[in-house]
Amino acid sequence: MSVGRRILQVSAGAAGLLAGAAVAGTAVQVVRRRRIIARRGAGDAIALGSLHSDPITVVADDGVPLHVEVDEYAAPTGQHHDVEADAERLTLVFVHGYALNLDCWHFQRAGYRGLVRAVYYDQRSHGRSGRSSAKNATIEQLAEDLLQVLDQVVPEGRVVLVGHSMGGMSIVALAEAHPELFGDRIAGVALVSTTAGGLKPHRILLPLMPRALGGLGGQATTRLIAALARGARVVDGVRRLGKDFAVVATDRFAFGSDVPGGYVTFVDEMLSATPFEVLAEFFPSFDALDKFAVMNAFERIPTSVICGTSDKLTSIGHSRKMHQLLPGSQLVELEGAGHMVIMERHLEVNAALDELLAAAAQHERNVAE
Repeated sequence: MSVGRRILQVSAGAAGLLAGAAVAGTAVQVVRRRRIIARRGAGDAIALGSLHSDPITVVADDGVPLHVEVDEYAAPTGQHHDVEADAERLTLVFVHGYALNLDCWHFQRAGYRGLVRAVYYDQRSHGRSGRSSAKNATIEQLAEDLLQVLDQVVPEGRVVLVGHSMGGMSIVALAEAHPELFGDRIAGVALVSTTAGGLKPHRILLPLMPRALGGLGGQATTRLIAALARGARVVDGVRRLGKDFAVVATDRFAFGSDVPGGYVTFVDEMLSATPFEVLAEFFPSFDALDKFAVMNAFERIPTSVICGTSDKLTSIGHSRKMHQLLPGSQLVELEGAGHMVIMERHLEVNAALDELLAAAAQHERNVAE
């Protein structure tokens, strides 16, 4: 890949220029870029969480039903079939993070709807998907779920995977279990506000249980979470009673700057809708995560690592380490942004994804040649 080891500190004004320069080579890319430009700001004009398509149920290998939605590619009216052939061949698959659901991709969905085939799904025990057994509430199982989604919803064509937080960890776990997919079925990857290991897991629950976790370290937090899980219904009741405190905590830990209040409420609603028992079941996976050694699977494809410099949950150091392990990757550092960078700085994130899509399409052409 020719992108090289570049650190992009993207401003809102420069984002479009950067992505435009990356895709300005062919008629195919110019047409798509023109349509993308026309979509800027679309997410702010649409109610948060209102974008949906007909649900599809994908059954995981242990029987858990996964809620999946697909936004199909829509060719421009009167456009010659060959002009956007690249868009038809690629499918974007979005994998959300811990305690969220597919609605967290609101701004990406608004920006890409109809421009490329896109798949969104709720991870097991999250959103509208079925509940997992405790023993299968692992990052490794999430990777197998992702593979099931690919097999059943994207049986043909190449894929660009976009993972945020735990979703990025799911992609890394997929690379560990099935490295042969990367460079074959998978043509590109975006790892957003995530890591392959070295987490301080108590940080992840700070927006969810800030009072209980204040001042505790990793092992103490693990013991506390296990104890609280035994009275999960009581804990959920306490979380609801402390709603105002929870919203303030979400604002502090999920975002790095003053975002619209609707963003904070929207994220807090997703967090609050995730039962504490689910949080507790997945929690040990973060402590055990250590998959930096398998990241070389990404060397064969365009890879973008995206993170805000004020991320309090998966700090920028994790992204820098992943970038260092992948000399051909692109590191996009968004100054002052927090963990929910996909909302807080959605224009810049989408611009980085535009560039990744262009690189994946070029990679696709190179492979075909």
